[in-house]
Amino acid sequence: MVNMGASSAGPADARGAEISAGLDAVHQRLRRACAEAGRAEDAVQLLAVTKNFPAADVAHLVDLGCTAFGEAREQEATPKVAELRALRPHSHPRWHVLGRLQRNKARQVARWAHRVESVDSERLLTALGRAAGKSLEEGERSTPLEVLIQVSLDDDPTRGGCARSELDALTDIAAETDHLRLRGLMAVAPRDSDPDEAFAQLHRLWVAVRVRFPDADQLSAGMSLDLEAAVRHGSTCVRVGTALLGSRPIAST
Repeated sequence: MVNMGASSAGPADARGAEISAGLDAVHQRLRRACAEAGRAEDAVQLLAVTKNFPAADVAHLVDLGCTAFGEAREQEATPKVAELRALRPHSHPRWHVLGRLQRNKARQVARWAHRVESVDSERLLTALGRAAGKSLEEGERSTPLEVLIQVSLDDDPTRGGCARSELDALTDIAAETDHLRLRGLMAVAPRDSDPDEAFAQLHRLWVAVRVRFPDADQLSAGMSLDLEAAVRHGSTCVRVGTALLGSRPIAST
């Protein structure tokens, strides 16, 4: 006689349960962090970082109510976006670009990205503005491309982000570039640093930017290991991958 109990669940069911448990745990952390910081829970968006994970995982997250996803490599993200459209044709997720973006990938990214969070040079801003304009003209998008300026908190060029001394100039350029909308700042806490100190510094930079650009009201900070510190210092968006999806990347292609 065949046992039709829990052991009959297939890999897809098991993966769905794993993702659901991960999402519940992250939501609990966010609720605690917001409560301890005296902030409303809905003041902080969860950005599910799905780089290196398949579209099937994104579909599970869509089914669980997630609406925003982060990708780092255009060559991985573009086919994944198309695959999710086939898997969940009635969903309309927001895709955010994380990590260093090559200028020659701007045209592809402008076709599907809601926001690019890793802008750190004038040349990239120019390329994105041109690409977003072309996508608007061809009906591939209906709104300007949102951008965050990524700022380096330790001036380490290997991790991306503009130097703090360049921040004013880049925010000015972003605000003036046609077809782009400056929404705020993004940063990664430096390795082996005190995340509270790093995010406090970032918050001060953000406050200064908002004096000149009040609509730049988004602060993307905090990941799996340090989201609580980021929430304490005003983050409006935490980027969570490992704590949500585990460490089972798709095979490289």
